[in-house]
Amino acid sequence: MNYLAHIYLSGESDEIIVGNFIGDFVKGNKYQKYPEKVAFGIRMHRSIDMFTDQHPDVREFINILKPGYGRYAGIVADVFMDHFLASNWHNYSVYTLRQFSKHAHAVFLSNFMLLPFKVKQFLPFLIQHKRLESYAYRENMFNVLEIMSRHTSLPAKSDWAMQILHQEYDQFERLFRSFFAEIIEYAEMEFAVRISKPVRTNL
Repeated sequence: MNYLAHIYLSGESDEIIVGNFIGDFVKGNKYQKYPEKVAFGIRMHRSIDMFTDQHPDVREFINILKPGYGRYAGIVADVFMDHFLASNWHNYSVYTLRQFSKHAHAVFLSNFMLLPFKVKQFLPFLIQHKRLESYAYRENMFNVLEIMSRHTSLPAKSDWAMQILHQEYDQFERLFRSFFAEIIEYAEMEFAVRISKPVRTNL
């Protein structure tokens, strides 16, 4: 799961949102130095990642991307899943994606001192470029992957990734919808979070 999904699955608690957002950047037992609910969000992030990694729909999603990305295929799958969440946002939230993103930005800024150094570095870029909202548009996935390949160890194969996204779009979306219905149920049941979903959903 990438940023948008982790924030969404945090529910209505600002502290849990912060913890879930920074989960990848807090290693080992260092979560213990954070306030209780932020630490809860960090542990929740780890559990969500574990659930995700073991899910058969996610594994199938990743296997489609492995010919081009090998062991990095899961990273690309995370990005693409955020796209499907954003592009189908009306099915999952009572808030617009802009409302949700602006609230998340405000939460991160008001808790800026709690954020790990690396998060503080990229947060201005995330806000300025409206990264969470940008996931809704398929064509923006190219730029996301290009930026990641320049700043991380992700292979620079954005053209190939976009080709596969176009070819397998319906299959990817089917796998996402199946998986995400289950991860929502897992988050709500396991962590007792309240996610403000539309009354009528067809997930």
